[in-house]
Amino acid sequence: MPATIIDGKAVAASIREDAAARAAEYREKFGRAPGLAVVIVGDDPASRVYVNNKKKACAGCDIYSEEHALPATTTEDELLDLVRRLNADPKIDGVLVQLPLPNHISEDKVIEAISPSKDVDGFHPINVGSLMVGKPALRPCTPAGIMELIHRTGIELKGKRAVVVGRSNIVGKPVSIMLLAEHATVTICHSRTEDLPSVCREADVLVVAVGRPKMVKGDWIKPGAVVIDVGTNRVGGKKLVGDVDFDEAVEVAGAITPVPGGVGPMTIAMLMKNCVEAAFAARS
Repeated sequence: MPATIIDGKAVAASIREDAAARAAEYREKFGRAPGLAVVIVGDDPASRVYVNNKKKACAGCDIYSEEHALPATTTEDELLDLVRRLNADPKIDGVLVQLPLPNHISEDKVIEAISPSKDVDGFHPINVGSLMVGKPALRPCTPAGIMELIHRTGIELKGKRAVVVGRSNIVGKPVSIMLLAEHATVTICHSRTEDLPSVCREADVLVVAVGRPKMVKGDWIKPGAVVIDVGTNRVGGKKLVGDVDFDEAVEVAGAITPVPGGVGPMTIAMLMKNCVEAAFAARS
């Protein structure tokens, strides 16, 4: 029997609805909407699409948003000065600097300049450290979205084998920690992992985030496993495919995310949730 398709669009819509309800509650209590500031430097087309989508999502969730579009010639000091002003702005609860940045600006310095309490991307070292030791903090959006999708399948993670293919700071490492926090037994794989297909076949939950189109084949997957495909790869300049060979995997897995329509919509939905929760936390 083919796998159940995990509908990321439907789950994301539900999370945005919850965020909108919480934002309305915040407005009623405090007389203003939660606020998100998005900073974009330069004219990268993909970044522009992401920023526009975030603004649209804010409008749908009753979150005040403002965009700061800076030229690619902006200096690092100028950007850091803007971040400091947004940190101090009482109407702004979340600050997001769209990555990548121009080469002359240090992404690490900019991320570290954002107040941890307004770091709705969940990238600040303090928030990353809190995640590592199990303290409450803003969680990175894509990993948090992945966990939501896993939960919606109904699988009990305690005692299960989870394999994460990819060790990036943005997805692989944080989602591994989140899985471990729910008592899964976690293996992190990467380009130097020996006999990767065999390791993947051990997984009750398989998360793939490597950026290689259709790398994971159907015979890499344990029958009945939950498969979360984080990849978004353009093939032939048009078609969007994941890191998992969907047509093969869907015949083996128990549940699987499609590409597009799986993990992708979750990232912005979790950003909306983070922004509203950051606003409430600032009042507690």
